[in-house]
Amino acid sequence: MKLTGKVAAITGAARGIGKACAKRFLDDGVKVVISDVDADGLAATAAELGRPHALRTIVGNVARRADVDQLVATAVEEFGRLDIMVNNAGVARNQDILEISEQDFDDVIAINLKGAFFGVQAAAKQMIAQGGGGVIINMSSVNALLAIPTLATYAISKGGMKQLTSVAAVALAPHNIRVVAVGPGTILTDMVASAIYTSEDARKTVLSRTPAGRGGEPGEVASVVAFLASDDASYITGQTIYPDGGRLILNYTVPVK
Repeated sequence: MKLTGKVAAITGAARGIGKACAKRFLDDGVKVVISDVDADGLAATAAELGRPHALRTIVGNVARRADVDQLVATAVEEFGRLDIMVNNAGVARNQDILEISEQDFDDVIAINLKGAFFGVQAAAKQMIAQGGGGVIINMSSVNALLAIPTLATYAISKGGMKQLTSVAAVALAPHNIRVVAVGPGTILTDMVASAIYTSEDARKTVLSRTPAGRGGEPGEVASVVAFLASDDASYITGQTIYPDGGRLILNYTVPVK
C-alpha cells in the first residue's frame, strides 16, 4: 500500500478511465475527490465505489477554470492537502476535418487541453503552498503521435498535452513535483464506443493495428496511473507512458478474425 494516506483529485471520473483510477486509488488507501460534468453519473459512481470516509464528489466542467480550482480546494477542505492530480477529463469527436466548426474546435480544446493546463496550474500551486512535492498525471493518448484524420481535434489536443507535460515537468521540478502523462491505446470506454468503434469495420481496423489483438480495460490504465503516482516512479518526469497493446510499435496490420 505505497500510496496509503495520499490525497488525489481526478477529473472526468464519472465513468471509464477516471472511474477506474478512482477505484484503484481507493483500493490503495488514497483519499479521493472525483469531478465530472455529469452529476448523475458522478453520483452513481460514488454509490458504486462506496467508502464515503475516503471519497468525495464535486460536479464541475474543466473548461471553466473556476471549476478546476474548486476541485483542488475541495480536496484540501475535505482531506487537508493534495498529493496527486489526474487530469483525465476528455472528449473525442469523429468528424471530417473539412466539416469541423469553430465551436467544435473550441469545445474539444477547452476540455482536453485548456482544462488540463489549469489542472496542472491549480494542483501545482497547492502542492507548492503545502511545502512542495506531488505528482500530476495528464491523460494523453496514442493520438498524440498518430495521425487519424477523423479524430483531428482530439489528436491536436493530445499533441498539445505531450508538450504541456514536458514543459510543466521542467518548470515544476525545483518544487519536487513530477509531471507525467499516460497515453492509452484503444481502451473499452463509452468514448471509444461513440467515437472510434463506430462500426464493426472500424473496430476491425483498430484491432488490425493492435498486436495484443484486443482493446484495453480501464483498470489496466489505472494500474499505470497508480505506478506513476507512487515513489516507485520517483525518477520519471516529463514522460508519457503508452499502455497501448503494442499499437505504436506496429508498422503493418495483422489479420483480425
